[in-house]
Amino acid sequence: MTFIKTTEQASTYNHLEKMNINELLTNINKEDKTVPDAVEKSIPQIESLITQIVQKLKQGGRLFYLGAGTSGRLGIVDASECPPTFGVPHDVVIGLIAGGDPAIRKSVEYAEDSIEQGWKDLEEHNISKNDVVIGIAASGTTPYVIHALQHCNKNNITTGCITCNEGSPLATTAQFPIVVTVGPEFVTGSSRMKAGTAQKLVLNMISTATMIQLGHVKGNKMVDMQLSNNKLVDRGVRMIMEELTINYEQAEKLLKQYKSVRNAIKNYGA
Repeated sequence: MTFIKTTEQASTYNHLEKMNINELLTNINKEDKTVPDAVEKSIPQIESLITQIVQKLKQGGRLFYLGAGTSGRLGIVDASECPPTFGVPHDVVIGLIAGGDPAIRKSVEYAEDSIEQGWKDLEEHNISKNDVVIGIAASGTTPYVIHALQHCNKNNITTGCITCNEGSPLATTAQFPIVVTVGPEFVTGSSRMKAGTAQKLVLNMISTATMIQLGHVKGNKMVDMQLSNNKLVDRGVRMIMEELTINYEQAEKLLKQYKSVRNAIKNYGA
């Protein structure tokens, strides 16, 4: 298959500088609307990868996201939200970015071009065949990510990817590739836009479906969420109210006693 980097193709819009604000917003929104449809076409690929992740995590493995720039930041955001949302330890889902933590806020020049650093970053976490590594790169050509996945493949570590270019080096390297073809960006080459949105949607699906499969949601509620601020404590109280059909004061007392929504519901009436 010939590799065509559609994320770098010229925008179908021109003379953007001549558009007024309403025209800019309307056209950006028009392009954004195409992203969920592109993600839908990739659901079978997403399902295959999640199946692997669930199996590994049930056996005590971990999930790693590996990326550079926007892709790396999106992985870190998704990983960082798993502990407060689902109550899992911080070392279950781990996000790594080319250039390390400084690259989360500021671009680190040429970090994504390293062919060794990605694997070194994984080795610092004692990566093993019990884990799953997902490379994230809209272009599918990021050396930091591709070479890390190649090392993983050689070491019998399950690999997946999220990319937006069919037939890219990353898509052909990953054992379980997810390719969401969103086409040219509104601003030519600005893959933080549609491609970034697509990656975020897929990451939402991966982490949420995985955690539901692992039992961290009851009914439709985040029963294992961390009670780290007043808003979340209030949410927890209301979850208990609804689940047990009791008033706010009773639910609040249970939550204070058992320290988690799950335990409060489980031990009610005990």
